[in-house]
This record gives sequence, structure tokens and C-alpha cells, in this order.
Amino acid sequence: MEFGEEEIFVPASPASQYFNNSVLSIALLGVLELEVPIHIDDSQIMSLIYDMLLPLNPRFSSIMVETKKGVKLWKKVEVNLKDHLRIPKFPVGESPKVYDQYFNDYLTKISLERLLEDRPLWEIHVIKYPTTNAAGAIVFKLHHALGDGYTLMGALLSCLQKADNPNMPLPLPTVKVRTEKPGNLFQRVAKIFPIAINSASDFFWGLSKSTFAADDKSPVYSGDKGIEFRPISIVSAEFPLPTIKEIKAQLGVTINDVVSGAIFYGVRLYMKEMDPKSTKSKTTSLVLLNTRMLRNYITVEEMVQPKSKNPWGNHFAFLSISVPKLSGKEPSDPLSFVWKAQKIIKKKRNSLAVILTGKLLDLIRTTRGLKAAAKFVHGTLTNTGLAISNLVGPTEQAAIANHPCKGMYFVIVNAPQSLTIMALSYMDTLRITIAAEKDFIDSQKLKACIEKAFQEICLASSTHDHVSGV
Repeated sequence: MEFGEEEIFVPASPASQYFNNSVLSIALLGVLELEVPIHIDDSQIMSLIYDMLLPLNPRFSSIMVETKKGVKLWKKVEVNLKDHLRIPKFPVGESPKVYDQYFNDYLTKISLERLLEDRPLWEIHVIKYPTTNAAGAIVFKLHHALGDGYTLMGALLSCLQKADNPNMPLPLPTVKVRTEKPGNLFQRVAKIFPIAINSASDFFWGLSKSTFAADDKSPVYSGDKGIEFRPISIVSAEFPLPTIKEIKAQLGVTINDVVSGAIFYGVRLYMKEMDPKSTKSKTTSLVLLNTRMLRNYITVEEMVQPKSKNPWGNHFAFLSISVPKLSGKEPSDPLSFVWKAQKIIKKKRNSLAVILTGKLLDLIRTTRGLKAAAKFVHGTLTNTGLAISNLVGPTEQAAIANHPCKGMYFVIVNAPQSLTIMALSYMDTLRITIAAEKDFIDSQKLKACIEKAFQEICLASSTHDHVSGV
């Protein structure tokens, strides 16, 4: 491509290039469920987009172009808002339950559609029909090249206001991070050897996952090629955050340990119900880890500052975690999945494999090109049964353009996996959203199994003696 002298170009980060090429093109859907019907017209919606979204970051008014040497750049362009706003028309006068199906079908439809490369990589879909969950909905479709979940949640928070006081910005959520005491010199030195061993083991295991070591075929992993081009079914379940916090306190673990353990247990229950032989199958989950120095949200203005500790963009890594297997005993101990999740995630977080894998990707990109590096990432996703991601959402009720938000959720689409699961907190609720390969995974049954897993973990934790825990 030829570039004019006066045009403005900014280099795209390696991660942005990995997620937007001929091998891999991943996007996210963010859904805001509204308490009241949408009462503003199309011109007002466009004005809101122009005033709120475009000023947040130049990426929302840029396209990705490629040089003759295969290097991708962000190019600033004029934005035609009509190209990015979608307001679908459904039959009028139907019941909310009927509109549930229209809405779900619409999500499946737009999840399959690729964002066009000749315009900025985002769309907004405004659903003006009531479902059983909401009086209306706003759906953001954002390409992963724009940023990761942390970045895009930060951008969304910048567009929202407090529901009880629209003149005030929404408070940014905070994340409590558990820290361990460094210990004495001998203890610190003693940790170096196991960290080195774990790092080497994790690195070579991750390398094998991207090349030849695929998971066993199972009710959650078809092993087929081209899954990213197949329809998905999106369902979600809600869980009270206070209850999860009680489990956390009772077991002496983190909320992430509880959620991961419940998802792992729910997935295994589903596999057992669909095919009892699959409970012992080799199944791997990719857990997405935020690699920023700080985990708390900051404003978009702070994200885009030079040398920001929480910069805009894609700053995460995949932790490859073996999903614990169901024991041969009946019934299985649900708390064992929480303990195992805690142990495995802690071990993986202390591993240097994430850094080593990043260096390897950079080496592949510089020596063999972007396409080869993208194939490495694609292979990791393709050979893995499922992916899990989680985000911390607003702790207070949010509103957009004076429309209070009843609920919200995110989901990853166009990934070459049969199953992706996203957890998002909002006020006092945790929303678990499942995106499953349609006609292969029974998403409603999987949802029921995850709900059962939470219930069993909650019951078991209530009778658990914390002193005799892990």
C-alpha cells in the first residue's frame, strides 16, 4: 500500500496484529441490558456516539493498514457513523419471550459477521424490543485489535454515568490483590529452583499445545477445523456476589479461585452427563491473565499517557490450565475443584512461561513474519478445549444516556474454540456468559451444570471447617 506524506500512521502493537490478520480475527460483544425502553431517536444516538466514543481513543477513528513489508499500522480516517450504527427491525407486537429468540438469533448473526477492514473496527447495535431480561439493549461489537477486555471495559465505563445521579461519572471499580510476604533470604532463594522448573515445564507444554498436543475429543471439544466460522449459542447465568464472597472467606481462597473451580466442576459435570467416559479426558482451559503492573481501573485519559502503568491495548497472557478430572468416587467433592484451581493458578502465576512465550512470539514474528506468529496463537486456541476470562464491572448501578442498566455481559466471538466462558461482575451479581458451538454443545444444559456446580460448592463450603482447609 502506498502512503501519503500528510497521512497520520501509528504502529500497531504485536498483539493487535496477532488478532487481526488472515489467520485470526477475534472480536468481543458487550451487551448492556436497559431497565427502560429506549426513548431517543437515531440522530440522538449518533450524536452520543460522536461525543462519547470517538474522543476516547484514536483507535475508534482509525483503520489497520499493511505496508509492503507486512507491518501493520493504524491510519486515521474520517468516520461515517452510519457505517457503524445498526438498529434491527423485528416484527412488532410480539411477547418478550418471542423477542428473546429474535435477540439471541441476532447475536448469533452478528457474531459471525466480520468487521470490515476499510472502516474502524467497531459497531453499535441498538435493540429497541423488550425481552424477558430487559426493556431494550445496546450491543457493542469491538475488534480485539482495539484492545483487551480491561481496555474496552475502561472505555465503556467512560461512557456510563451513575444511574442515581447522571451528572456524575461512574466510580471506577477497584481490585484487591492478595500479596504474600517475601520471606527471608533463604526462603526466597529456595523458591528460585521450583520457579525455574515450573517455568520450563509450562513453557514447553504451552509450545506443544500450539503445535501438536491437542486436547482429547469430548463433549466440549470437537477438534474440528474452522470452528470460528460456525454459529454460536450465547446464554448466561447470574450468581449473587455476596454468596461467592462468603465461600471465598470460608475457604480462604480468592473469588477467582471460587469462580474458576465452579466453572471447571460445571464443565466436568456436563461432560459426564453427555458422555460418562469423557470425565477422564484431557481437557485444557486457557485462562486470560491481565499482565499490567496494576489491576485497578484507571481513566482512559490515564491509559493513553506515555509510560502508563495500565496502558491502553492488549496486555494479557494465556495461562494453560488442565481442567481437573472428576474422581472415581461418588459423589465427587466439589470443593476439590476450588482447591485445585487455587493451586494450579497460583503455580502458573509464579511461572515465567508467560514471558518466555511472549519472547518466542516476538522471535517468530521478526524471523518468519506476522502470519507465522498468528498461526502459533491460532494453534494454541485450536488445540485447547475452552477459554475463560473474567472482568470486574461497576459496583454501582450504571446508566447510559439516562437509561439505567439492569445488567451487562461480555463474550468473545470468532475464536477457533468450541467453548468460551466470560465472567463479569456488576453491582452485587456475577454474570457467567457461555458462547458455545451451536448444534455441538447444549448451551442450556451446560448452563444448568455450572449452576449446579455453584450450588454444590456453596453447600459444601457452608459445612467446611476453615481451620482444616487447604
